[in-house]
Amino acid sequence: MAQLGPIKSIMTIGHGAAAAIVRDGALVSPPMDYEGEIADELASSYRKLRDPFVQSGSPLLPQGLNLGAQLFALESQSPDALENAHILLWPQYWAWVLSGVMASECSSLGCHTDLWNPIAGSPSGLATVRGWDKKLPPVRFAGASIGKLSEHWALLTGLSPNIDVYCGAHDSNAALVAASRFDQVRHGDATILSTGTWFVAMRKLGDDAAFEIGDLQSERDCLVNVDVNGRMVPSARFMGGREIEQLLDGEMNNLDCPTDQAALISNVPLVVNSATMIMPSFAANVGPFPNTKGHWVNAPSCLSQRQTAIALYAALVSDVMLDLINSQRTILIEGRFANCEVYVRALASLRPQAQIYVSPTAMDASFGALCLVQGDLMPPQELLSVSPLEIDLFSYRSQWHKSAKALEAQP
Repeated sequence: MAQLGPIKSIMTIGHGAAAAIVRDGALVSPPMDYEGEIADELASSYRKLRDPFVQSGSPLLPQGLNLGAQLFALESQSPDALENAHILLWPQYWAWVLSGVMASECSSLGCHTDLWNPIAGSPSGLATVRGWDKKLPPVRFAGASIGKLSEHWALLTGLSPNIDVYCGAHDSNAALVAASRFDQVRHGDATILSTGTWFVAMRKLGDDAAFEIGDLQSERDCLVNVDVNGRMVPSARFMGGREIEQLLDGEMNNLDCPTDQAALISNVPLVVNSATMIMPSFAANVGPFPNTKGHWVNAPSCLSQRQTAIALYAALVSDVMLDLINSQRTILIEGRFANCEVYVRALASLRPQAQIYVSPTAMDASFGALCLVQGDLMPPQELLSVSPLEIDLFSYRSQWHKSAKALEAQP
């Protein structure tokens, strides 16, 4: 068994729309499940308090996907819940647990929370009016060492108390840090397409790019992420991994299995020529088609062909997301489904004006976290260019769009 080297640093990363409430050095309210329902009456009252999208870059989302909605519901149910308390975003909560030092961080605050104004780089009007801004610890850089591993955790784990604990970052924005270490992404306008439970397209703006928050369609799950340096990142997303699970309905998910790629690719002509399609969406109220109900068209009985159709469906929705943020040039696909050849090659076919890349190794959020700790770290390998499929997908896409538009027009 390989021996690990000494641990010198700890960097925490985590998903957005999550916060822990801490009072007097103790956790008093754990993070809510962002897919937990909020009572209609509370949700309606909260909607009236939110800042306009053009100020926050945060779209109105269902359930608890806006952190502000979670805090509002908590206060409504327990008026003293935040009294003399601190609001710690998820990565910074764990940094506090390990070090005893509290901090806030802009990529976590700027992830559809309703708590951040990305233009001003400060708490939102909503956060200020509700007094939540006073409960946020000072904002620190994600890659800043905020303290040492506490004596408690050093004794518990056997680790050195000299380990640096870093502030931490939002996971998708850590992936953006990793992607930005590649030459093709570092220079100029580029889009990172992160694939997992959520498929998130994040456009790193070039120096010459003109952008206004109002350019984005918030009703189609477009939003402004905030990178670790506080810069606005036009973004769009859909719950791709969750939808793929639903479409497979318990069947084996081999979309990214290396040994299945040749078979899935060989199915593409049959799937396209038989007009086998999947219409959006299967995760309600999110994504570019939040109000349409997903269904199959000419569903094949063969599992392998269904998997190919699912990969094409993910590519079609991703293509729409990329259009919504006006992605034009370089696109780097990372995460689990970067290993699905039908998916990445379909995107290369659908977007011939762009250069599509995947990374040869796991240059993902974990590598981004490492980059934040080691500022001069560079990727060990070059990006791999993606070749388009050997079949024209434009007629297939046109029919899919026509059908999707008809679905959107239904009452």
